[in-house]
This record gives sequence, structure tokens and C-alpha cells, in this order.
Amino acid sequence: MATLSPLSFLATTKVSASSPSLLPSSSRKPSKASHRIAKVSCNASNPEGEPQNNRRDVLVGLGGLGAAAATFSYNPLALADAVATDVHACNKPSLPPGAKPIACCPPNYENKEPIEYVIPKYTSLRIRTPAHDYADLDKYTKAITIMKSLPDDHPHSWTQQSRIHCAYCHNSYTQVGHKGVEMQVHFSWIFLPFHRWYLYFYERILGKLINDPTFALPFWNWDAPEGMEMPAIFTDRRSPLYNALRNQNHLPPTLVDLNWNGRSTGVDGSGDVEANLATMYRQVYEVKRPLCFYGKPYRAGDKPLSGSGNGSGSIELVPHNTVHSWTGDKTQPNIEDMGALYSAARDPIFYCHHANIDRMWSVWKSFGREDITDPDYQNASYVFYDENLNLVTVKNSDAFDTKKLGYDYKQLDLPWLKYKPTPRRTKAQRHGRKVKKLDLPFTLKDKIVSTVVKRPQTNRSQLEKDEKEESLVFTLQFDRTKHLKFDVLINEEEDYKWANPKYREFAGSFVNVSHAGQDGGATETTFTVGITDLLEQLDADDDDTIIVTLVPQYGDQVIIKDIKISFEECRLR
Repeated sequence: MATLSPLSFLATTKVSASSPSLLPSSSRKPSKASHRIAKVSCNASNPEGEPQNNRRDVLVGLGGLGAAAATFSYNPLALADAVATDVHACNKPSLPPGAKPIACCPPNYENKEPIEYVIPKYTSLRIRTPAHDYADLDKYTKAITIMKSLPDDHPHSWTQQSRIHCAYCHNSYTQVGHKGVEMQVHFSWIFLPFHRWYLYFYERILGKLINDPTFALPFWNWDAPEGMEMPAIFTDRRSPLYNALRNQNHLPPTLVDLNWNGRSTGVDGSGDVEANLATMYRQVYEVKRPLCFYGKPYRAGDKPLSGSGNGSGSIELVPHNTVHSWTGDKTQPNIEDMGALYSAARDPIFYCHHANIDRMWSVWKSFGREDITDPDYQNASYVFYDENLNLVTVKNSDAFDTKKLGYDYKQLDLPWLKYKPTPRRTKAQRHGRKVKKLDLPFTLKDKIVSTVVKRPQTNRSQLEKDEKEESLVFTLQFDRTKHLKFDVLINEEEDYKWANPKYREFAGSFVNVSHAGQDGGATETTFTVGITDLLEQLDADDDDTIIVTLVPQYGDQVIIKDIKISFEECRLR
């Protein structure tokens, strides 16, 4: 097995002591000496984008990083309301019941200060390709083998790379300037940019381990029929890419089910190709407004999942959460590894799955969609070790363009653009069903429930529809340590068999993947479903009310505190 000494990671990196401060205010007591955050300067680069050394080089390695960082202070006063990671407050994670205790904080962290990352000037692109047609498997397995051979406390080791996700998802990190308030990278608009940075450094580290700066990760393109099986490169038991904690009923040739309902008896059937493609159409192409795709705002001081102001975007709920749950091992307490956020990154397939989520972000923007310009979104920041063992801060605004980050995706057809869901019945066939409005709150557990929801406005003009998405908004309370899924149908009968994404009456799904936070499992969040196009197709644009049917699929009970229709939830304000 290949081995690598930590000393081989020693690197010389130019540090500019005059760089501006990046991170926002902290209530932490200042250090005795007054210092400044530094930038890792990569202005001069070779053809592969590797930084060149200059006359103010500082030797940085496992030991050198601590010495170099001692000359810079964490001065988090530059930003006002953008969330930022407090590098001086990393704690034991809050874990779901049944999980074995683990530590998720990075090594050698306490006495080190972050330096602002400057993206190298890339002159060529790393091209990420589909996992089922991946040509660099030998490089990939070699890099993972080396990573897994490193000591557990090495920042580039497999153990430490996988724990990054745990630290940012399970109440290890807190927010700068807000003592004790959890830093959480799911359930809000920072979900996509955080994971883009995570994969960026993971990919760069793997390339560094094999001395190949052109190395690119594969992506699991479950959005196309040829990629809907679990990629074979992850199923070879002799490979370092293999993980035993996966659902054994879902190995090839079983197809992924992007709307998986967690059936627990017998051998699970394959996913439905047409239903998968219709799911992609609904969750990506049909979501036109940014806050419904990215997720709700998350600002400094916000306590995650503790009020109705937060919520996941469409891409995070489905297919992100469903593929996590579909892949994880149902014999484990929390469907580990992929089925629980604290353990998901232990499985090499995690990074392949997230590469396709990242690709979907690029695809969504290619449709001409509006991006988020709110400074609290753009300036949100995180801390990582880069490939040269620098502890660096990065922010969202530098992650919007993959080409700026030196990579792109192989251009593929998008078959799901042709799979717009179609109505199961005509308006005349749906007419006559009588449903009463339920009193709120009510509990959804193991029976299908229907209620009537009044629409504040009907027959809107096309301009009004283009400017404001009509959205069905739920306020939910549930135990976040438990897996949970329910589907939403509009103007449909109460029957599980009609909860099928191929039908236009199917509006969407709420899906929770097991995790824990400051309050254990206590959770309140919003779930938003855009219904403008759906109502047009159902010929219900002039209806004063709609019938909303909730179909519980698996998991614990959820309390429905509120259901309303809004024209503001998806719009940037």
C-alpha cells in the first residue's frame, strides 16, 4: 500500500500581511497582540494553476502552519450579518440516538489563525466526468489509498476530510460573534456554496497526493438513465472506494429512486426512469426563483431550524436527501453511513453524489436563472485546510463560477427537460370532491390527510407570474434525529398510488435526513412548494381554493403548524 510521510506536505506559500480582513465581528476577547488576516497569494501560477513562490515565502507544514499563523489574528469585524465559522469554538458534535461518540473538530486547530484564500489563476480546467464512464479510476483509487494511509490527525487524512461534514452539520462549530449559536450548512441558502467549496478542496488535496493538479472527481449522474445505477466503481469490495454500510438491496442493477419512499420489506424494486426524470424537471427546471432553489436566508445569529424563517431549497430536499437515504444502510440505527449527516462523508460515494448536486447548480444557472446578490449570502464564509496545509477562509461570492475555481463538467444531454409532468385527470373528473378545512395545528403520522387552502389571488397575469411564484408554504415541527418523508398532492384523491412524480397533481416532497443540533431533535422549519405552473396545467388558475393532500411515506410524526399560499417566499427582497 502506498504511504506518504506528513513531511512530504511541506510547502512554501506567499503570505501578504497587508491583506484586508475577511470575517465578521466576534464577541471573543482579542489577543494581546494586534495582527491581521493574511491572504494566500497565488497571482503567479504555472499552467496547472499551482502557486509560484515569491520573495516573502513562509514555510508552511504540519509544524510550520502553527508558527506562521501565530503572526496573524482572527479579526472578524469586516462583515455585518453574514454567517462565519468561529475557529476558536469547535466542540463535540451533537449526534442522533444510537450513534457512537466521535470528535469532528480539525487537528492542531486551537492555536492557528485562518488566512484568506486567493484562488489560483487557472489556465486549464479540470473536467469532471460521469462515474459510469470515468477514465481516471487508477488515479482516483491511488489518491484515496494514500489519503487513507495518512495518520488520523493529519488534516488531509480520510478521517479528517470526512469529519468536515460532521463539524459543519452537527453543532461542532458555532458562529462568529454569536456565542453558542450553531453553524449549520444545511436547510438554507448556504447549502450549495458550502458543499462546492468542500468538494473543491477535497479534489485539490487528492490531486496533490498523486502530484497531479489536473485530477478531477467523477459525478454520479443519477439524472440520466445511463447513470441511475449505483456507480460500479464504488461497488468493488477490493477498492478503497467501497463502503460496506450501504443498502445491499440497492446495488446494481437496481436503479436509484430519486423519490424513494423508504419501503422496508422485501427487496426494493428499481426506481422508475420516467418518475426520476419527471422529478428532475420539477425540482430543477420548474423552480425559477432563487430562494426556492437555494433555500431560505441564513444570517449571522440565526439559530438553525428553530423558527419559520428557515428552510431548504428544492434541490436539497429532492434529490439530495432522497439519494442520501436511498444509499445508506437500513440495518444501521440512523441509516449510516450516507443516511445520516454526521457519517455521510465516510462513504466515498458521498463526494460523487455531491458533485452531481453541484453540477445541478451550474445547470440551473444555465437556464438564465437569477442569482442571489444579498451581501449576507455573498459574504458567508467557512474554514478549510487547502492542499498546501494552509488553514484558509473562503466565502460564497468566490464560488459562483466553477471555471474561476479551475473546473467544469462534461457537457451532457438533459433528458429530463422532456419529462414535464402531466395531469392524471381532467378538471371535470376532479370536480365534486368535498373536503373541509382542517383546524391548525394538526399531526400527520400514518394516515393520508386532506384540507382546503384558500388562494389570496386568482387569474394572475403572465407578468405577475414571472415576477412572483405562487407558493404553498408549510410550517413544520418534527424530530430532526428521525428520518421523515411526506408527499404533497394538489386536487387529487387520497391514495398512496397517486403519489407519483410523473403526475402533475404531485407537487413535491418534504424529506429529512437524520441529524442533531443544539436542541437535540426539536425542529421548526418551513417547507415551500412552487405551484404556479402546476395550477396552470391542472386548469385551476381561476379556482378560489385548492385541495391539499399530505401523504406520509415514512418516519415519525410531523406537526403541521400552518399552511398558506404566499407570493413572496421565493422572491429576493
